[in-house]
Amino acid sequence: MPTPFTTCPPPTAVDAPSIRPTLEALTYSLTLPAAPQSPAIARAATRTILRAHALDDVTDAGVQVVSELASCACRFTPTAEVYLSLRYRDDALRVVLYDGHPRHTGPRLAAACETRRRAALRVLSCVVKSCNGDWGFGDAREPGGGTRMWAVLPRHGARAYAACEPHTTE
Repeated sequence: MPTPFTTCPPPTAVDAPSIRPTLEALTYSLTLPAAPQSPAIARAATRTILRAHALDDVTDAGVQVVSELASCACRFTPTAEVYLSLRYRDDALRVVLYDGHPRHTGPRLAAACETRRRAALRVLSCVVKSCNGDWGFGDAREPGGGTRMWAVLPRHGARAYAACEPHTTE
């Protein structure tokens, strides 16, 4: 009489081939606590994701951009969480970060807040510019509102960034 399995048999090499993730499959989302350790977690996750998808030439710039956006979001949000999205489309890494900071209704307060956010994103601006990319922020269109910050890093521009002097994103 055969022995019944209590667990599934282990997969064989034929059942589970080793396939590197494709660029088209680079679609990741993370919800992180709005806490001081979250930018480091976001950096580590981004580094792992980009390398798994063979985007080593985009890794330095991508990790720096994620770090700057996550730091800003965690500093500005009044909510307990921030949301990070990484996508690769049209030969560019697309990073979006949502925080819970709503737009101010008063024009002077809104302008002052925007100035503070732009100042907090100075390094991000330099990295994106050196990659010939684009970035910005504005109202989140999702329920609950908040702020949506984004950056687009074209792969060819990120390669040029990677070729520059060493970067520290640890």
